[in-house]
Amino acid sequence: MARLRNTQWLMHIFLSSYVIVLLFPLVWLLMSSFKTNREITMNTWSLPSSFHFENYKAAWETANISGYSFNSLIVTVAACIITLLFAAMTSFALSRMKFAKANKWIYQFILLGLIVPHGAMLIPLYRLIQGIGLYDSHWALILVYCTYALPITVFIIYAFMLSIPSELEEAGIMDGLGATGLFSRIILPISIPALVTVFILNFITNWNEYILSQLFITSESLKTLPTGMATFNDGYRTNFASLSAAVIISIIPVLVIYFFLQRQIIEGMTSGSVKG
Repeated sequence: MARLRNTQWLMHIFLSSYVIVLLFPLVWLLMSSFKTNREITMNTWSLPSSFHFENYKAAWETANISGYSFNSLIVTVAACIITLLFAAMTSFALSRMKFAKANKWIYQFILLGLIVPHGAMLIPLYRLIQGIGLYDSHWALILVYCTYALPITVFIIYAFMLSIPSELEEAGIMDGLGATGLFSRIILPISIPALVTVFILNFITNWNEYILSQLFITSESLKTLPTGMATFNDGYRTNFASLSAAVIISIIPVLVIYFFLQRQIIEGMTSGSVKG
């Protein structure tokens, strides 16, 4: 019993240390966002002598963080919704509709997208986007984000849908529901935890994506938050206070969404792990 308690104490100490290590950069960044540039350089690890909220105003208005955030929101939400729609329909067809061996081969073909390095696709994607006339537009990012996200999204939703009892589907058929009715009225509502999970995972990935947005967007008015932040850093190299405030602003949407939906995320990640 004493050995078990010692092990638990060691585990608590280890986990507490791990959390501190993870949170320390965020706390330091938050403190820096309320400091002046002189305080950041002279008293790097100290608390701010006073809270300078004007750093956030400068980041939001002067550096156009508001415009970059709006562009990121449009691209991210649109890509997540489109990905969710196509992945849910694909997962339903593969998990609930039987096409002999075709389901297995199609599913494995989709999962091949998980092992293809994204960097290897940059040049073909660049030429494709230019060829179809979508270069320097939000649609270029939306379509590419959807393509990258589909394999893992199908993987999670497919596993969840396999765990849904077939009796519910049979009851729907007895009530006269067809494939569309089964999908929209039975399978889709039950799959909400998995849908929320992949929505949040894709939202975080798309919101923080930098390379593709830098490659496909050149107009200042269309830039997303990560590329806008890079420009901000170059244009305001010595204004570390406003830069810290801009980073905090970029983190807030992800933290808020995850805080309110963390329960659904955990349910979605674990519910489909029993079967399939």
